[in-house]
Amino acid sequence: MSNKEKGRAKAEQAKGKAKETVGRAVGNESMTAEGRAEKAKGDARQAEEKVKDVFKG
Repeated sequence: MSNKEKGRAKAEQAKGKAKETVGRAVGNESMTAEGRAEKAKGDARQAEEKVKDVFKG
């Protein structure tokens, strides 16, 4: 996994987790759902990069 893509995936995961946590704390279901979606996007990006690494080497 390239370091740039790995960093982007981790950043998306962290941002999503933070947004989800804040959304829950303030009772904003929309923000919570948005945070979960961003976290899932980061998870998917990380999984995609891991698959690429498997087939590279």
